[in-house]
Amino acid sequence: MDTRDRRRDGQLRVAVTGIGLRSPAGRTVKEAAAALLAAECTASERPNLVAAGTPVRFGCAVEGLDDEEIFTPVERRRLDRLSKLALASAADAVRQSDVDLPGLQGRSGVFVGTGIGGLAWFEQAVERWGHTLHLIPPYSVLRVMNSSPASVISSRLGSQGLSMTFTTACASGASAIGEAAHRIRRGELDVVVAGGVDAPLSPLVMAAFGAMRALSRRNDAPHEACRPFDDDRDGFVMAEGATFLVLERWDRAVARGVPVLGEMLGYGSTTDVSDPVAPSADGVPAADSIRLALDDARVSPGDIGHVSAHGTSTVLNDRTEAIALASVFGGACPPVTAPKGVVGHMIGGAGAFEAAMGLVCAEDGLVPPVANFRSGRDAEAIDVVHGDARHIAPGPVLSTSFGFGGQNTCLVLSPAA
Repeated sequence: MDTRDRRRDGQLRVAVTGIGLRSPAGRTVKEAAAALLAAECTASERPNLVAAGTPVRFGCAVEGLDDEEIFTPVERRRLDRLSKLALASAADAVRQSDVDLPGLQGRSGVFVGTGIGGLAWFEQAVERWGHTLHLIPPYSVLRVMNSSPASVISSRLGSQGLSMTFTTACASGASAIGEAAHRIRRGELDVVVAGGVDAPLSPLVMAAFGAMRALSRRNDAPHEACRPFDDDRDGFVMAEGATFLVLERWDRAVARGVPVLGEMLGYGSTTDVSDPVAPSADGVPAADSIRLALDDARVSPGDIGHVSAHGTSTVLNDRTEAIALASVFGGACPPVTAPKGVVGHMIGGAGAFEAAMGLVCAEDGLVPPVANFRSGRDAEAIDVVHGDARHIAPGPVLSTSFGFGGQNTCLVLSPAA
């Protein structure tokens, strides 16, 4: 094995050889990147929410999933939306990587992050069969289990190794990617399909988040509702979606001769114990997770080309994230973008989408502007990109994820060198 296939700490390098997604911004990386650069929010009024009379009636949805050719007739009947989103995006990632998962036997893995899991299906089941429980379908248990997407992906794509599900709230997808990278670095697995998914646009979920005052209530202007770091932000916009990466031993990817899309460099995670939903005002736990990711990546703050921020559009989270970034980068904060301004908050799918698109933007040397951002006093200490895209030299990207329950996860990825 070439010494260049190992990191400076002797562990194996981790290549990204496939990316697949289903997002409100499109079903391909190219479509999603174009939508982020256009900085136009994808939120719209959702008929099911209007019919249910929820206080918040809009969100960012994935279009065209029912037309997917990938699903078998049995899968069309039995899989819920959560598993369909996950399978479609994971299958695309594996197809791009051209990896033979069945041939790896126990050396492959599927790591899935989800924050909401099967709650939306549980709600539907109660509404439909609550008074006729003897009619509930036999596959209902599989739809409710949070581990179902990982099981479905493993079974369909032939991964016989480790299958794991991570539920760390809004950091779930990022957690899955970080943990997968660690398994590969240590030589425990050769290939892992890792990412996140959620399908939370159901009345119960929306009403619950609305009761917390976490959601924007701009029912009259959904496309202006998500405003990361902006002074007029009033909450996030709920979204659904899935993003998966194929992570692979660097030496194996090179030997196969497949294009390497990038490298997974670093992973850091902390827990903010100040409050279940309000982050610590000093930003220290968030800043610590950033520093851990940078240390794990063996890079300094000055090496980061841009930040793909969590940027929820909630008052406290954006303020705390800006404080944390300023603490780490001082007066030399790299350009900051926040994809949720376009696609909303995909909960468990958010961190994976933001990491993947951050890698793509780093490779292209273009940082998308933050949708709906005009000015923000809380963000004066950081460099929020707005108006036009920012041209940068290709370099590592920091992707941040800060979830309810104080679960913080940060990733560092870099274009292939």
